[in-house]
Amino acid sequence: MNFMKKLLITFFNTTHNGIYRFVIPPISEQSAMSETAGKPIQCLAAVAWEPEKPLELTMIEVAPPQAHEVRIKIIATGVCHTDAYTLSGVDPEGVFPSILGHEGAGIVESVGTGVVHVKPGDHVMPLYIPQCMNCKFCYSRKTNLCSKIRETQGKGLMPDGTTRFRHVEKNVPIYHFMGCSTLSQYTVVADISVAKLNPIAPLEKVCLLGCGISTGYGAALNTADIEKGSTVAVWGLGCVGLAVIMGAVERGASLIIGIDTNPDKFKWAYEFGATHCLNPKEIPLRDHLLELSGGGLDYTFECIGNTNCMRDALETCHKGWGVSTIIGVAAAGSEISTRPFQLVTGRTWKGSAFGGWKSRESVPKLVEDYLRKKIKIDEFITHKMSLKEINQAFKVMHEGKW
Repeated sequence: MNFMKKLLITFFNTTHNGIYRFVIPPISEQSAMSETAGKPIQCLAAVAWEPEKPLELTMIEVAPPQAHEVRIKIIATGVCHTDAYTLSGVDPEGVFPSILGHEGAGIVESVGTGVVHVKPGDHVMPLYIPQCMNCKFCYSRKTNLCSKIRETQGKGLMPDGTTRFRHVEKNVPIYHFMGCSTLSQYTVVADISVAKLNPIAPLEKVCLLGCGISTGYGAALNTADIEKGSTVAVWGLGCVGLAVIMGAVERGASLIIGIDTNPDKFKWAYEFGATHCLNPKEIPLRDHLLELSGGGLDYTFECIGNTNCMRDALETCHKGWGVSTIIGVAAAGSEISTRPFQLVTGRTWKGSAFGGWKSRESVPKLVEDYLRKKIKIDEFITHKMSLKEINQAFKVMHEGKW
Protein backbone atom coordinates (compact mmCIF):
# COMPACT_ATOMS: atom_id res chain seq x y z
CA MET A 1 0.00 0.00 0.00
CA ASN A 2 1.23 3.49 -0.72
CA PHE A 3 1.77 6.04 2.01
CA MET A 4 1.03 9.75 1.70
CA LYS A 5 2.41 12.44 3.96
CA LYS A 6 0.61 12.83 7.26
CA LEU A 7 -2.93 13.91 8.05
CA LEU A 8 -3.69 14.80 11.68
CA ILE A 9 -6.92 14.30 13.60
CA THR A 10 -7.12 16.59 16.64
CA PHE A 11 -9.31 16.02 19.70
CA PHE A 12 -9.24 18.16 22.86
CA ASN A 13 -7.38 21.21 21.61
CA THR A 14 -6.76 24.74 22.80
CA THR A 15 -4.99 27.15 20.50
CA HIS A 16 -2.50 29.97 20.79
CA ASN A 17 -2.01 32.07 17.66
CA GLY A 18 -3.37 29.16 15.65
CA ILE A 19 -0.73 26.72 16.91
CA TYR A 20 -1.74 23.76 19.04
CA ARG A 21 0.14 23.68 22.34
CA PHE A 22 -0.02 21.02 25.06
CA VAL A 23 2.29 21.25 28.03
CA ILE A 24 0.61 20.50 31.37
CA PRO A 25 -3.14 20.01 31.81
CA PRO A 26 -4.73 22.94 33.64
CA ILE A 27 -5.71 22.35 37.27
CA SER A 28 -9.36 21.91 36.36
CA GLU A 29 -8.43 19.16 33.90
CA GLN A 30 -6.23 17.41 36.44
CA SER A 31 -9.14 17.54 38.89
CA ALA A 32 -11.43 16.07 36.25
CA MET A 33 -8.97 13.22 35.82
CA SER A 34 -9.05 12.41 39.52
CA GLU A 35 -12.85 12.50 39.47
CA THR A 36 -13.08 9.98 36.62
CA ALA A 37 -10.45 7.55 37.90
CA GLY A 38 -11.94 4.13 38.55
CA LYS A 39 -15.16 5.00 36.71
CA PRO A 40 -16.38 4.37 33.15
CA ILE A 41 -16.03 7.34 30.81
CA GLN A 42 -18.45 8.10 28.00
CA CYS A 43 -16.87 9.79 24.99
CA LEU A 44 -16.89 10.07 21.22
CA ALA A 45 -15.13 7.54 19.04
CA ALA A 46 -15.01 6.72 15.33
CA VAL A 47 -16.28 3.14 15.20
CA ALA A 48 -15.67 0.79 12.28
CA TRP A 49 -18.76 -1.40 12.34
CA GLU A 50 -17.97 -3.44 9.27
CA PRO A 51 -15.51 -3.55 6.36
CA GLU A 52 -15.70 -0.99 3.56
CA LYS A 53 -18.23 1.16 5.41
CA PRO A 54 -17.74 4.73 6.66
CA LEU A 55 -16.72 5.11 10.27
CA GLU A 56 -19.49 6.22 12.64
CA LEU A 57 -18.79 8.96 15.15
CA THR A 58 -20.72 7.73 18.15
CA MET A 59 -20.78 7.58 21.93
CA ILE A 60 -18.92 4.74 23.58
CA GLU A 61 -18.15 3.79 27.16
CA VAL A 62 -14.50 3.29 28.08
CA ALA A 63 -14.04 1.08 31.13
CA PRO A 64 -11.46 1.88 33.83
CA PRO A 65 -8.01 0.40 33.31
CA GLN A 66 -7.39 -2.98 34.92
CA ALA A 67 -4.08 -4.21 36.35
CA HIS A 68 -1.11 -3.10 34.24
CA GLU A 69 -3.30 -0.94 32.00
CA VAL A 70 -3.39 2.78 31.27
CA ARG A 71 -6.36 4.94 30.26
CA ILE A 72 -5.30 7.81 28.02
CA LYS A 73 -7.03 10.98 26.91
CA ILE A 74 -6.07 11.21 23.24
CA ILE A 75 -5.07 14.69 22.08
CA ALA A 76 -4.25 13.99 18.43
CA THR A 77 -3.65 11.11 16.06
CA GLY A 78 -2.41 10.57 12.55
CA VAL A 79 -4.33 8.61 9.95
CA CYS A 80 -2.37 5.79 8.35
CA HIS A 81 -2.90 3.47 5.40
CA THR A 82 -2.72 0.55 7.82
CA ASP A 83 -6.01 1.80 9.29
CA ALA A 84 -7.49 1.85 5.80
CA TYR A 85 -6.04 -1.60 5.08
CA THR A 86 -7.97 -3.07 8.00
CA LEU A 87 -11.12 -1.13 7.14
CA SER A 88 -10.97 -2.57 3.61
CA GLY A 89 -11.64 -6.03 5.03
CA VAL A 90 -8.54 -7.74 3.64
CA ASP A 91 -6.58 -7.67 6.90
CA PRO A 92 -6.58 -11.26 8.23
CA GLU A 93 -6.47 -9.88 11.78
CA GLY A 94 -9.18 -7.29 11.19
CA VAL A 95 -12.09 -7.62 13.64
CA PHE A 96 -15.32 -5.64 13.79
CA PRO A 97 -16.73 -3.56 15.32
CA SER A 98 -13.50 -1.85 16.29
CA ILE A 99 -11.88 1.51 16.90
CA LEU A 100 -9.00 2.10 14.50
CA GLY A 101 -6.00 4.41 14.86
CA HIS A 102 -2.47 3.66 16.04
CA GLU A 103 -0.54 6.91 15.64
CA GLY A 104 -1.69 9.01 18.58
CA ALA A 105 -0.52 10.79 21.70
CA GLY A 106 -2.27 12.00 24.80
CA ILE A 107 -2.36 12.43 28.56
CA VAL A 108 -2.69 9.67 31.14
CA GLU A 109 -6.12 9.94 32.81
CA SER A 110 -5.75 6.98 35.18
CA VAL A 111 -3.78 3.78 35.66
CA GLY A 112 -4.54 0.29 36.92
CA THR A 113 -2.75 -1.48 39.72
CA GLY A 114 0.85 -2.41 39.09
CA VAL A 115 1.59 0.45 36.68
CA VAL A 116 4.84 2.08 37.77
CA HIS A 117 6.40 3.97 34.85
CA VAL A 118 3.57 6.42 34.10
CA LYS A 119 1.04 8.28 36.24
CA PRO A 120 -2.02 10.51 35.70
CA GLY A 121 -1.05 13.73 33.95
CA ASP A 122 1.94 12.26 32.11
CA HIS A 123 2.20 12.88 28.38
CA VAL A 124 2.41 9.56 26.58
CA MET A 125 2.22 7.71 23.30
CA PRO A 126 0.40 4.38 22.76
CA LEU A 127 2.63 1.88 20.96
CA TYR A 128 1.49 -0.78 18.51
CA ILE A 129 4.68 -2.72 19.16
CA PRO A 130 4.99 -3.15 22.94
CA GLN A 131 8.19 -3.63 24.88
CA CYS A 132 7.79 -5.80 27.96
CA MET A 133 11.57 -5.90 28.46
CA ASN A 134 11.23 -9.45 29.75
CA CYS A 135 10.70 -11.81 26.77
CA LYS A 136 13.30 -13.37 24.48
CA PHE A 137 12.47 -10.83 21.77
CA CYS A 138 13.00 -7.89 24.12
CA TYR A 139 16.23 -9.41 25.44
CA SER A 140 17.54 -9.78 21.89
CA ARG A 141 19.23 -6.82 20.23
CA LYS A 142 18.41 -8.38 16.85
CA THR A 143 14.73 -7.42 16.86
CA ASN A 144 12.28 -4.86 18.22
CA LEU A 145 9.35 -7.27 18.25
CA CYS A 146 7.81 -8.30 21.58
CA SER A 147 5.82 -11.49 22.15
CA LYS A 148 4.18 -10.65 25.48
CA ILE A 149 0.69 -9.66 24.30
CA ARG A 150 0.86 -10.53 20.60
CA GLU A 151 -1.85 -13.22 20.74
CA THR A 152 -4.54 -11.08 22.36
CA GLN A 153 -3.59 -7.87 20.54
CA GLY A 154 -4.05 -9.65 17.21
CA LYS A 155 -7.61 -10.50 18.27
CA GLY A 156 -8.51 -6.93 19.21
CA LEU A 157 -8.46 -7.68 22.94
CA MET A 158 -6.65 -6.51 26.04
CA PRO A 159 -4.13 -8.92 27.61
CA ASP A 160 -6.83 -10.48 29.82
CA GLY A 161 -8.86 -11.43 26.75
CA THR A 162 -11.57 -8.77 27.13
CA THR A 163 -12.28 -5.33 25.71
CA ARG A 164 -12.57 -1.95 27.45
CA PHE A 165 -14.92 -0.43 24.86
CA ARG A 166 -18.70 -0.72 24.73
CA HIS A 167 -21.26 1.11 22.60
CA VAL A 168 -23.54 3.21 24.79
CA GLU A 169 -26.85 2.69 22.95
CA LYS A 170 -26.36 -0.78 21.51
CA ASN A 171 -24.60 -2.11 24.61
CA VAL A 172 -22.26 -4.26 22.52
CA PRO A 173 -18.50 -4.65 22.99
CA ILE A 174 -16.15 -2.93 20.55
CA TYR A 175 -12.72 -4.34 19.75
CA HIS A 176 -9.34 -2.68 20.08
CA PHE A 177 -6.96 -2.13 17.15
CA MET A 178 -3.22 -2.75 17.18
CA GLY A 179 -3.27 -2.29 20.94
CA CYS A 180 -3.88 1.46 20.47
CA SER A 181 -7.34 2.54 19.15
CA THR A 182 -6.49 6.23 18.94
CA LEU A 183 -9.60 7.26 16.97
CA SER A 184 -11.36 7.70 20.30
CA GLN A 185 -11.28 10.55 22.78
CA TYR A 186 -10.20 8.01 25.40
CA THR A 187 -8.48 4.66 25.03
CA VAL A 188 -7.06 1.93 27.27
CA VAL A 189 -3.75 0.24 26.50
CA ALA A 190 -1.40 -2.20 28.18
CA ASP A 191 1.28 -0.50 30.26
CA ILE A 192 4.00 -2.20 28.20
CA SER A 193 2.55 -0.36 25.19
CA VAL A 194 3.01 3.16 26.56
CA ALA A 195 5.99 5.49 26.14
CA LYS A 196 6.36 8.46 28.47
CA LEU A 197 7.19 11.71 26.65
CA ASN A 198 8.79 15.03 27.48
CA PRO A 199 5.81 17.28 28.41
CA ILE A 200 7.33 20.12 26.40
CA ALA A 201 6.83 18.22 23.14
CA PRO A 202 3.68 19.19 21.17
CA LEU A 203 1.51 16.09 21.21
CA GLU A 204 -0.25 16.99 17.97
CA LYS A 205 3.10 16.69 16.20
CA VAL A 206 5.08 14.01 17.99
CA CYS A 207 2.12 11.62 17.73
CA LEU A 208 3.36 10.98 14.19
CA LEU A 209 6.38 9.21 15.65
CA GLY A 210 3.94 6.44 16.56
CA CYS A 211 4.25 4.90 13.11
CA GLY A 212 5.16 6.34 9.71
CA ILE A 213 8.08 8.65 10.43
CA SER A 214 9.75 6.29 12.88
CA THR A 215 9.20 3.38 10.51
CA GLY A 216 10.99 4.90 7.53
CA TYR A 217 13.66 6.72 9.49
CA GLY A 218 14.50 3.63 11.52
CA ALA A 219 14.56 1.38 8.47
CA ALA A 220 17.36 3.55 7.09
CA LEU A 221 19.31 3.82 10.34
CA ASN A 222 18.64 0.53 12.11
CA THR A 223 17.50 -2.13 9.65
CA ALA A 224 19.66 -1.24 6.66
CA ASP A 225 22.27 0.75 8.60
CA ILE A 226 23.13 2.99 5.64
CA GLU A 227 26.79 3.96 5.39
CA LYS A 228 28.31 7.27 4.37
CA GLY A 229 28.73 7.61 0.61
CA SER A 230 26.18 4.89 -0.15
CA THR A 231 23.77 4.81 -3.08
CA VAL A 232 20.10 4.54 -2.14
CA ALA A 233 16.75 4.17 -3.91
CA VAL A 234 13.32 4.51 -2.31
CA TRP A 235 10.09 3.16 -3.83
CA GLY A 236 7.10 5.24 -2.67
CA LEU A 237 7.40 8.89 -1.67
CA GLY A 238 4.77 9.16 1.03
CA CYS A 239 5.48 9.61 4.72
CA VAL A 240 7.51 6.42 5.11
CA GLY A 241 9.55 6.97 1.96
CA LEU A 242 10.34 10.56 2.86
CA ALA A 243 11.41 9.40 6.32
CA VAL A 244 13.78 6.90 4.68
CA ILE A 245 15.25 9.77 2.68
CA MET A 246 15.64 11.76 5.89
CA GLY A 247 17.61 8.88 7.38
CA ALA A 248 19.72 8.44 4.25
CA VAL A 249 20.65 12.13 4.32
CA GLU A 250 21.61 11.87 7.99
CA ARG A 251 23.90 8.95 7.20
CA GLY A 252 25.57 10.82 4.35
CA ALA A 253 24.35 8.85 1.33
CA SER A 254 25.83 10.24 -1.87
CA LEU A 255 23.00 9.22 -4.20
CA ILE A 256 19.34 9.15 -3.09
CA ILE A 257 16.79 8.26 -5.76
CA GLY A 258 13.07 8.70 -5.09
CA ILE A 259 10.66 6.59 -7.15
CA ASP A 260 6.93 7.24 -7.51
CA THR A 261 4.24 7.25 -10.18
CA ASN A 262 2.95 10.59 -8.87
CA PRO A 263 5.38 13.33 -9.97
CA ASP A 264 3.66 15.82 -7.65
CA LYS A 265 5.56 14.14 -4.82
CA PHE A 266 8.96 14.84 -6.31
CA LYS A 267 9.20 18.37 -4.92
CA TRP A 268 8.82 16.96 -1.41
CA ALA A 269 11.41 14.28 -2.04
CA TYR A 270 13.89 16.90 -3.20
CA GLU A 271 13.16 19.04 -0.15
CA PHE A 272 13.88 16.07 2.10
CA GLY A 273 17.18 15.44 0.33
CA ALA A 274 16.65 13.22 -2.72
CA THR A 275 19.22 13.78 -5.45
CA HIS A 276 17.09 12.27 -8.24
CA CYS A 277 13.41 11.37 -8.74
CA LEU A 278 12.10 8.87 -11.29
CA ASN A 279 8.63 8.00 -12.56
CA PRO A 280 8.53 4.33 -13.65
CA LYS A 281 5.63 5.12 -15.98
CA GLU A 282 7.88 7.33 -18.07
CA ILE A 283 11.20 5.48 -18.20
CA PRO A 284 12.67 1.95 -18.13
CA LEU A 285 13.25 2.09 -14.39
CA ARG A 286 15.78 -0.71 -13.96
CA ASP A 287 18.03 0.61 -16.71
CA HIS A 288 18.03 4.09 -15.22
CA LEU A 289 18.75 2.85 -11.71
CA LEU A 290 21.66 0.72 -12.84
CA GLU A 291 23.07 3.58 -14.89
CA LEU A 292 22.73 6.18 -12.12
CA SER A 293 24.25 3.88 -9.50
CA GLY A 294 27.07 2.53 -11.60
CA GLY A 295 25.86 -1.04 -11.76
CA GLY A 296 23.63 -1.41 -8.73
CA LEU A 297 22.46 0.26 -5.54
CA ASP A 298 23.92 -0.27 -2.10
CA TYR A 299 20.54 0.07 -0.37
CA THR A 300 16.95 -0.01 -1.61
CA PHE A 301 13.67 0.44 0.27
CA GLU A 302 10.19 -0.64 -0.79
CA CYS A 303 7.62 1.54 0.99
CA ILE A 304 4.53 0.68 -1.06
CA GLY A 305 3.54 -2.93 -0.48
CA ASN A 306 3.74 -3.90 -4.16
CA THR A 307 5.40 -7.28 -4.71
CA ASN A 308 6.60 -6.33 -8.19
CA CYS A 309 8.35 -3.30 -6.73
CA MET A 310 9.84 -5.51 -4.02
CA ARG A 311 11.43 -7.65 -6.72
CA ASP A 312 12.70 -4.62 -8.62
CA ALA A 313 14.17 -3.20 -5.43
CA LEU A 314 16.12 -6.39 -4.75
CA GLU A 315 17.28 -6.98 -8.30
CA THR A 316 18.61 -3.44 -8.75
CA CYS A 317 20.80 -3.88 -5.66
CA HIS A 318 24.53 -4.17 -6.24
CA LYS A 319 25.92 -7.65 -6.71
CA GLY A 320 27.92 -8.81 -3.71
CA TRP A 321 26.57 -6.47 -1.03
CA GLY A 322 23.31 -4.76 -1.96
CA VAL A 323 20.62 -4.75 0.76
CA SER A 324 16.91 -4.32 0.02
CA THR A 325 14.53 -3.55 2.89
CA ILE A 326 10.80 -4.23 2.64
CA ILE A 327 8.64 -1.82 4.63
CA GLY A 328 5.36 -1.67 2.71
CA VAL A 329 2.58 -4.06 3.73
CA ALA A 330 1.38 -6.16 0.80
CA ALA A 331 -2.16 -7.50 0.44
CA ALA A 332 -3.02 -10.59 2.46
CA GLY A 333 -1.85 -13.77 0.74
CA SER A 334 0.69 -12.00 -1.46
CA GLU A 335 4.01 -13.70 -2.15
CA ILE A 336 7.34 -12.32 -3.31
CA SER A 337 9.65 -13.98 -5.80
CA THR A 338 13.07 -13.66 -7.35
CA ARG A 339 15.64 -15.94 -8.90
CA PRO A 340 17.69 -17.62 -6.15
CA PHE A 341 20.84 -16.54 -8.00
CA GLN A 342 20.07 -12.95 -6.96
CA LEU A 343 20.62 -13.97 -3.34
CA VAL A 344 23.43 -16.42 -4.00
CA THR A 345 25.40 -13.59 -5.57
CA GLY A 346 25.32 -11.49 -2.44
CA ARG A 347 22.11 -9.48 -2.39
CA THR A 348 20.14 -9.44 0.87
CA TRP A 349 16.42 -9.10 1.50
CA LYS A 350 15.34 -7.64 4.84
CA GLY A 351 12.06 -6.61 6.44
CA SER A 352 11.44 -3.78 8.88
CA ALA A 353 8.65 -3.13 11.39
CA PHE A 354 8.50 0.22 13.19
CA GLY A 355 11.98 0.91 11.90
CA GLY A 356 13.58 -1.59 14.24
CA TRP A 357 13.11 0.73 17.22
CA LYS A 358 12.69 -0.82 20.67
CA SER A 359 9.49 1.10 21.29
CA ARG A 360 9.35 2.19 24.94
CA GLU A 361 13.03 3.03 25.15
CA SER A 362 13.38 4.57 21.67
CA VAL A 363 10.28 6.75 21.20
CA PRO A 364 11.16 9.17 24.03
CA LYS A 365 14.62 9.57 22.46
CA LEU A 366 13.07 10.26 19.05
CA VAL A 367 10.91 12.94 20.65
CA GLU A 368 14.04 14.53 22.11
CA ASP A 369 15.68 14.37 18.68
CA TYR A 370 12.71 16.30 17.29
CA LEU A 371 12.96 18.92 20.03
CA ARG A 372 16.66 19.32 19.16
CA LYS A 373 15.67 19.67 15.48
CA LYS A 374 17.64 16.58 14.53
CA ILE A 375 14.62 15.01 12.82
CA LYS A 376 11.67 16.53 11.00
CA ILE A 377 8.00 16.19 11.87
CA ASP A 378 6.32 19.47 10.93
CA GLU A 379 7.32 19.02 7.30
CA PHE A 380 5.35 15.78 7.10
CA ILE A 381 1.99 17.31 8.09
CA THR A 382 -0.35 18.16 5.23
CA HIS A 383 -3.80 18.52 6.83
CA LYS A 384 -5.37 19.06 10.24
CA MET A 385 -8.93 17.90 10.79
CA SER A 386 -11.27 17.26 13.68
CA LEU A 387 -12.53 13.84 14.71
CA LYS A 388 -15.93 14.60 13.19
CA GLU A 389 -14.19 14.86 9.80
CA ILE A 390 -12.68 11.38 10.05
CA ASN A 391 -14.31 9.97 6.92
CA GLN A 392 -13.17 12.99 4.91
CA ALA A 393 -9.69 12.35 6.29
CA PHE A 394 -9.73 8.79 4.95
CA LYS A 395 -10.96 10.11 1.59
CA VAL A 396 -8.13 12.64 1.39
CA MET A 397 -5.61 9.96 2.34
CA HIS A 398 -6.84 7.62 -0.40
CA GLU A 399 -6.64 10.42 -2.95
CA GLY A 400 -3.08 11.22 -1.89
CA LYS A 401 -3.82 14.93 -1.76
CA TRP A 402 -1.04 17.05 -0.32
